[in-house]
Amino acid sequence: MACHCTGCQRMTGGAFSLSSFYPADRFTVTDGRTVRGGLKAGPDHQFCPECMSWMFTTAKEIEGFVNVRSSMFDDAKKHRPYVEMFLAEAMPGATSGAVRSYEGFPKENEFPGLIADYAEWDGRMMA
Repeated sequence: MACHCTGCQRMTGGAFSLSSFYPADRFTVTDGRTVRGGLKAGPDHQFCPECMSWMFTTAKEIEGFVNVRSSMFDDAKKHRPYVEMFLAEAMPGATSGAVRSYEGFPKENEFPGLIADYAEWDGRMMA
């Protein structure tokens, strides 16, 4: 996903952040520890204490999921965004190429359909 909110803009120093959702019960930090950083209010943004890279986020709006920063993957170029959100806060001209777009955050009842549609999407992993 691509998030165009002003918080992500500030934390990345760019027009939007890129992330992938994973079920929380299938995610674990296997080595080292993380520290809370970024914007202290709202979502729990976790950073590497050594390089201060933003690694992942948990939040009540996405309970049960972990939002892992796409730049953390060795194959980051292949993680094309399917959904973009907070277009109401987007910087002029900023586009992500996402298939589905939302002015704010998708409604909770839309997540099952988005997940199912994403599972069928053939553009998920681009070369």
